[in-house]
Amino acid sequence: MTIAQNAIAGGKNAAAADFIANWVIPKFEAAQKAKGKNVTVKFVPSGVDDEQYKTKLSLDLKSGKGADVIDIDGIWAGEFAEAGYLKPLPELVGPEAESWDGWAQIPEAVQGMTEFNGKRYALPVGTDGRVLYFNKTLFQKAGLPADWQPKSWQEILDAGTKLKSSGVPVPLQINAGTAMGEATSMQGVLPLLAGAGGEVQKDGKWSGATQPLKDALGFYQKIYGGGLGDPKLQQEAKGRDKSFQQFAQGKIGILMEGDYFWRGVVNPKTGVAKMADRDQTVGYAMIPAIEAGKGLRGQDFVSMSGGALRTVNPNSKHPKEAFELAAFTLSPDALKEETKDGNVRVTPRTDVNKEILAGEPLLTFISEKVLPLTAYRPPVAAYPQVSVALQEATAAVVGGTAPDQAAADYQKKLEGIAGGAGNIAS
Repeated sequence: MTIAQNAIAGGKNAAAADFIANWVIPKFEAAQKAKGKNVTVKFVPSGVDDEQYKTKLSLDLKSGKGADVIDIDGIWAGEFAEAGYLKPLPELVGPEAESWDGWAQIPEAVQGMTEFNGKRYALPVGTDGRVLYFNKTLFQKAGLPADWQPKSWQEILDAGTKLKSSGVPVPLQINAGTAMGEATSMQGVLPLLAGAGGEVQKDGKWSGATQPLKDALGFYQKIYGGGLGDPKLQQEAKGRDKSFQQFAQGKIGILMEGDYFWRGVVNPKTGVAKMADRDQTVGYAMIPAIEAGKGLRGQDFVSMSGGALRTVNPNSKHPKEAFELAAFTLSPDALKEETKDGNVRVTPRTDVNKEILAGEPLLTFISEKVLPLTAYRPPVAAYPQVSVALQEATAAVVGGTAPDQAAADYQKKLEGIAGGAGNIAS
């Protein structure tokens, strides 16, 4: 059998490639041998950008080729399923796909990422969550608490106003505009939409100029029209990178980001904008709903998550063994091995997270507090275009357009993307 990932020794995602080649393959082959099965597994590496990897996978799946076990971005699942490139696991593998003991350890919200139209297509490899990060030193100067947890959007704006009064150059940074691409959607408009009780797509219909969207865009207007954020930063090609640097330099008070920001950006050892005092200076809080109980599913707090999936190629000659291999990579032993030596991350399993995240307060916070209430992007082919239209709506508001007007313009674009007003709920 073969297993493929967008990872390559000495290059992109090198640690993942080494883990599969040096640990998973010999251990899995030995486990199969113990059962009396002679199984040989080969790793098929890639080290290209995500879009190139996606194109290659699509061509392989379309032409009946490709590795037995493949990794995909969670957001591609629906698109691949609609195209017939993937099949529901129970159809492909049989009842073993549903009786895997790992499901009991994976939160329902995370399991949702593996499903499309009510059917399960994959196993979740990992996930993440979004929170509000804040600078405790700046908070202290502004008379704000070190254990800050806003319970409404107004409380975020109030904190921003206090930070501004105390001389903080950029009190609030919520990603907006098209230059930041998907980061605007995931770390900006989608969590706000969820906080106002909305979803980008519901029951097969795209949400147009709904009240939640107007509320989210209204929040952008209060930030960028009210002098609490830097509108120019949202238009710069490297605006997001610049926001990282400014936060690390103590020039930004509050920033909405994923756990990657903690692990990869302000990480004192390996970060792109290292903060030697990260653990003492950087606080984090859940993203509140617009008001208590007004978030998605009636929640007080919200988040958005992404993540990768591992699945079985419908072209595999050995689908049952391929599923066993995929499940083996997500066993407690495998995940503990993969996340040691500085590769710690939030895994899909709560039993593993409890153990490996013990010394990681932010990742524990994501695992225990954020994942149970998170939401995911719709895994459908049209989503990337919809996302761009959302980014354009935020750019318009930052540039001075009224929220209601930006929402109406978004709905017009949506009708073009979704094939008419009949597919839009407003």
